[in-house]
Amino acid sequence: MPLVKVKRFAQVTLPPEVRKPFNVNEGDYLEVEAVEDGILLKPVTVIERKRAWKELFEVIDRVAARNPKSRKSAKQEEEEITQMIKDYRKESRPKKKTHA
Repeated sequence: MPLVKVKRFAQVTLPPEVRKPFNVNEGDYLEVEAVEDGILLKPVTVIERKRAWKELFEVIDRVAARNPKSRKSAKQEEEEITQMIKDYRKESRPKKKTHA
């Protein structure tokens, strides 16, 4: 198991045998999480906010173009979704134990 040393400004260098399998390169971002047994580093992709919204809306437009328009009003759809959430919560609620 490779060791790393915490250097000035709390910097560490990840050894190649750890970086390469995850394609981690200089300038990449890692998500840091404190876990029970130590520190977990996970590679993440960071995308500019404007670009992310643009790509999201492009996907939404493509999906909307493929699906037929709903015959229900927005209010009817909202009520249906609300009822589905209530039903789901009722089903997933832990059953109360009864003592004999």
